[in-house]
Amino acid sequence: MTRLFNAPAAFADEALEGFVAAHRRWVRPVSGGVVRSAPAPRGQVAVVIGGGSGHYPAFSGLVGPGLAHGAAVGNVFASPSARQIRTVAEHAHAGGGVLLMFGNYAGDVLHFGQAAGQLNAAGIETHCVSVTDDISSADRADQDKRRGIAGDLPVFKAAAAAAEQGRDLAGVVAVARHANTRTRSFGIAFSGCTLPGADHPLFTVDEGRMAVGLGIHGEPGIGEREVPSADGAAELLVSALLDELPEGVTRPHGERAAVILNGLGTVKYEELFVVYRRVAQLLAEAGVEVVDPEVGELVTSFDMAGVSLTLCWLDEELEPLWTAGADTPAYRKGEVTAPVPGPAQEIRTDEPGETVPPATEVSRTAAATAVAALRAVKDTVDTHAEELGRIDAVAGDGDHGIGMRRGSGAAHTAAVRAAEAGAGAGTALGAAADAWADRAGGTSGALWGVLLHAVGAALGDTEAPTAGTVAHGVSEASAAVRRLGGAEVGDKTMVDVLVPFADVLAGAVADGAALPDAWHRAATAAEDAAKATAGLVPRVGRARPHAERSLGTPDAGAHSLALIVRAVHGVLATH
Repeated sequence: MTRLFNAPAAFADEALEGFVAAHRRWVRPVSGGVVRSAPAPRGQVAVVIGGGSGHYPAFSGLVGPGLAHGAAVGNVFASPSARQIRTVAEHAHAGGGVLLMFGNYAGDVLHFGQAAGQLNAAGIETHCVSVTDDISSADRADQDKRRGIAGDLPVFKAAAAAAEQGRDLAGVVAVARHANTRTRSFGIAFSGCTLPGADHPLFTVDEGRMAVGLGIHGEPGIGEREVPSADGAAELLVSALLDELPEGVTRPHGERAAVILNGLGTVKYEELFVVYRRVAQLLAEAGVEVVDPEVGELVTSFDMAGVSLTLCWLDEELEPLWTAGADTPAYRKGEVTAPVPGPAQEIRTDEPGETVPPATEVSRTAAATAVAALRAVKDTVDTHAEELGRIDAVAGDGDHGIGMRRGSGAAHTAAVRAAEAGAGAGTALGAAADAWADRAGGTSGALWGVLLHAVGAALGDTEAPTAGTVAHGVSEASAAVRRLGGAEVGDKTMVDVLVPFADVLAGAVADGAALPDAWHRAATAAEDAAKATAGLVPRVGRARPHAERSLGTPDAGAHSLALIVRAVHGVLATH
């Protein structure tokens, strides 16, 4: 388990601060992550990678010459926010455009996609490539739905080496996509990881059993079997990958491959070498020539006891990119020019103040109510954070409680500051929305950001809110969340609660109910809908590969939304 930490919600920030202090030769801090300590040559494409904390050396440990130009670092197991990604990319940009790279998870797709849109709008040409190497997370026919695990490394490295060669953005993007199509990974685990502050792992397997086809966020495997010998584990990993060759590789004999045997956090290096001994034998017997193999911890999952095997099938284009030199805090190969450290800088944890738009007295009064509601949201999330994490861990990664705690706390703080500066309700909720999305990260952070923005836009800063404007704002929020997240009712997400809540609220207001009464009816519908998600199986998101496991357990996002709207009702009834 994770034993050394302070406040669990501060773990990711403090880990990044310590990482920077230890590795100033390679990296310098910027808001949201790190960039190379020495700038890239003018005109070079900037490769910016990123994802949640808890996977070191990924992602910050892979920044340096020959590899990434910057890394955006999110909360524990949660994607960085769009603002964090954009800020890192702006600092890494050297005039040749930006390639954003990440594992194929819903939160990362949302936030990196938003950041790319913002960067392109600002005149920085930006493209995204997600890594989809995990063969256990979707069928071969649905490769675009597969998640990214240890195959991140060879795909990131191919793109970065191409950038170092001076290729333009289109060329670097093409290399990244080509490397991704030729990379496959498969993993096993003997126990789950434990998040900072938790007293139990995200999943367990019985003594003598192991999970097969797990993810890197504490997700349980797609199946279980008896723990084999080291040779047996090697045979399982190799056979799984040789059974699915990428297009263009018709048979393994005569092919060359980059090979990574990756420890997920607790399996010791000596154990890895025992397994790799047999991996090397099996690949040689299959006629595969191994090129520059890597054995060690490269993409981890806190203290998970497990291993994964990655094969990147090389060709004339990819092999020199794989063997090219790199010099980063956690990954070094060949020879590259050592960076010259820049001046010491501190990580900025706040943003410059902005001018508060003028607001009427009635809207400032409404802002005070919004602050009270957000305080109730924060208190409710704090009370139920452990429960939300437990529910999320059944088929997901168990980070929902941590993310909601960070997001709701930041939202309340931002709204208080805005209200104290004289903001109206719309501006206060907009500040809360940005803070929630930024601090929580992940899918839920992005969705709560658009939800609060929609409500704030409906309220504005001039008029006194009415039951009608509130109901309209909630309906707009429901539509915005569905547009951004792509989920609909029945997919087992927060949408299963948000839609009936919005519909019942609008109906009650249309019937003439006062806002507190209408909200009470809608909150009751939300609670019923949240309970009903226990009978659904997830059709989107990180829990989808483990759909059957979640039967009988409500969706964590749906449950947290129901708790929140009930807490807000208490505020509306007294204001």
